[in-house]
Parts: sequence; structure tokens; C-alpha cells
Amino acid sequence: MFWNAKNAEVDLGDTKMSYVSFGSGEKTLILIPGLSDGLTTVRGKALVLAGPYKLFFDKYTVYMFSRKDRMPEGYSIRNMAEDQATAMEILGIRKACVMGVSEGGMIAQYLAIDHPEMVEKLVLSVTAPGANDVIKESVGRYLECAKRGDHKSLMIATAEDSYSPSRLKSYRKIYPILGMIGKPSDYGRFFINCNAILKFDATDELDKIKCPTLIIGGDEDKTVGVQGSYDLHQKIPESELFIYPGLGHAAYEEAKDFNKRVYDFIERA
Repeated sequence: MFWNAKNAEVDLGDTKMSYVSFGSGEKTLILIPGLSDGLTTVRGKALVLAGPYKLFFDKYTVYMFSRKDRMPEGYSIRNMAEDQATAMEILGIRKACVMGVSEGGMIAQYLAIDHPEMVEKLVLSVTAPGANDVIKESVGRYLECAKRGDHKSLMIATAEDSYSPSRLKSYRKIYPILGMIGKPSDYGRFFINCNAILKFDATDELDKIKCPTLIIGGDEDKTVGVQGSYDLHQKIPESELFIYPGLGHAAYEEAKDFNKRVYDFIERA
């Protein structure tokens, strides 16, 4: 199969967790996506998602996990991290490098705090140690759009908060059709993820993260705020920090050297 890309799932009690994998290296890299997973999971998307990570394929087998299919009300970021650890155990992944983006970075923080033996190196991208004022404002707006069933406004709001002005010039051309793309049958999954973000706060436990940690942010981040990156750097012992000037929440997508920066960090002795 192309790039050894695979679509699969793990049984978690009464539900399943979808994941994709690609590459064939002996090392393992775990990717945990952000709030977009509340709208559409990775199920069946291995070929679509693999491309940006081909740099890793020789040395790493890369896994990208969704949250589990059925999530109870009150399902927290810490619960998500526990289920992530369980899925890794089921797949025989005893230790891995872990990268979390946005909400995925919040999950990755608790994974490293509660299961330090499983995390070799940690990359936290465009995320924060808790629901700061920027997060409360942005996620609150996304929730209101979803409650109205206004998918077009939701997609426009997240795009405007995420991309640089240069990227938005081209992206705005598709705004008229955004309401017809990717609208879920209901927003229950999205609501649970949003509420978990708004209740998240790992600030007082970050000193428990002992693995090498790289924090990456964008100085124009309108979704979580760049201060979240500085706060993580201050609280996580001996962490490294890099801020992309002129980029926002989609720095992981827009910065051409993003994956090379991550690769160099996890490969460093």
C-alpha cells in the first residue's frame, strides 16, 4: 500500500477508537489532532493524511489517533489521555515520541504526566496548559455556531482564527461553499470536545513532565494565544520553545519547516 498507509481501529470496551498509520520505521511517532476531530475523525483517511509526514517514514511508523467514537457527557481531556494510553497498550506501543496539536497537545500533556513511561519525547504545538481567556473566547464562539447548526460560520470562524493573512487571501475564495463541506449529522461529539477544552487545566502538574519537550507556537495565534506556549515553556522543566513569527494557530500547516523541526528534535540524541 502507498507509504504503507493503513486504516484501522482499536476496541475500547463498548466503543472503538479509529486510527491511521503510515511509514515502516522501527521507531514510533504518535500524532494527536486538535478540535477538528470533534467534527470528523481520521477514519478511512490514511492516504489523505500521510503526505505531510513522509520525512518520518524510513525511521518511524507514524500513528494518528482520533478520540473514541462514543464519548460520555463530561468526558475530560484527562479521560482522553487515559484512553490514548489504553489504545497504545493494546497495539503494543510501549514507548513513543508524541506530538499533540491544539486540543491534541492538551491530551499529550496528560499522557506525559500520567504515563511518563510511555512518552520518550514530547512535542506540544499551538496549545496551552489551560483554558485561558483567548481559548474561552474562541471556543465559545465555535460552540455558539455549532449550537445554531451554522456550519458555514463555524468553518469561517476557525479559518479566520487559524491562518495567516496571505493564506486567507486564497482560502476566502471557498467561503461560499464551506457550509456544504464536512457538516456532521449532529454536533454532539464537537460539544463534548469543546467542553473538555474549556474545563482543562494542567498548569499545576506540568513539572511532572520529565521527558525532552519541544513547544511550538505562532505569535499571531487567535485560537489559543501565543502566551500559552510561553506558559508551557516556563512550567515544563528544561523544555525548548520556538515561536513562528507572523503565523497563527495553523503554524503546523503553514510553516514549511515545521515537520523538519519536529523530526530534528525527536532524532536528536
